[in-house]
Amino acid sequence: MLWKIIGVVAVVWIALALIGALIKGLFPILVISAVVFGLYLLYKAISGSDNSSVTKL
Repeated sequence: MLWKIIGVVAVVWIALALIGALIKGLFPILVISAVVFGLYLLYKAISGSDNSSVTKL
């Protein structure tokens, strides 16, 4: 029974280590993509193009 508990703890520990490494590696990409998307939305809001899907009456 003791070895099962130690095995479960080891598997959970390895899983958390892998998830932590993925988050640590992907977080800068997430931040950069959020900044680029925000700048794109800001550009579209400032440009004021008349290509809206709402028809003017």
